Amino acid sequence: MGINVKFSEDVVPLGDMKVNPGKIVRRIDETGRPALLTSHGRGVAVVQSLSEYEAAQEEREFMRAVVAGLADIDAARVVPMTEVKRRLGLD
Repeated sequence: MGINVKFSEDVVPLGDMKVNPGKIVRRIDETGRPALLTSHGRGVAVVQSLSEYEAAQEEREFMRAVVAGLADIDAARVVPMTEVKRRLGLD
């Protein structure tokens, strides 16, 4: 993650995507950078490689779990490790 967008190359008018989608998809695949699709000069969508999308999705899910865990700690919704081991039959 953390790929820098090159606006001179990665901003693509929607019309260009309609005319030659294969070229844009190849560039995304080769550079690893997403493309920002624009319509009338405004951003309307982002196209990125499947692997980058999946990696970002996994990272978001992990961060949500971390935040939920921290919220559980703050709300004192915790179980001591000895109790966890006992419940799992690991003591």
